[in-house]
Amino acid sequence: MIKRFRTSSMLFLIIWVSMLPGCGYQLVGKETHLPPGIQSLAIPTFLNQTFEPGIEIPFTQGFLREFIHDRRVRVVERSEADSILEGVIKSFQIYTVAYDRSGIALEYQTAVVIDLTLKRKSGEILWTEKGLSDTRVYRASTNALISESNKAAAIQLLARFMAERVRNRFFYNF
Repeated sequence: MIKRFRTSSMLFLIIWVSMLPGCGYQLVGKETHLPPGIQSLAIPTFLNQTFEPGIEIPFTQGFLREFIHDRRVRVVERSEADSILEGVIKSFQIYTVAYDRSGIALEYQTAVVIDLTLKRKSGEILWTEKGLSDTRVYRASTNALISESNKAAAIQLLARFMAERVRNRFFYNF
């Protein structure tokens, strides 16, 4: 009786596993909706049209990191790429959002706006995203080094989350 139960259980398991591919199960993370011929991508340093020095570096690094980790397209030098993702940082602003009782700033909010363009190597524009924006709040400090460090961390978070949103659009909603 027990041997018969094991045999029928094993048979059921084999049939069930063999039916999985036919039921719509698939590995997630490999499908893309990119135009044909896009196998590699270059992400040159973003242009900085703001008064915030060096802000293009964390944004370029954030986008590079996001696409390199994804691995659905190869991230390569511009000369080797099928396509190029260009970014322009249009604006960067800081607002005070919280004060203590004596009027000293406790928290700031950073806001950034970027434009993105995906082109083929030939120059044909495949996709543009104008006015992509996001914000992050960071703590102020009476110590200028801590405030600057918190601001830099907020900028890196902005870059990371914006890159993640763009990567999702890039592969799923192109």
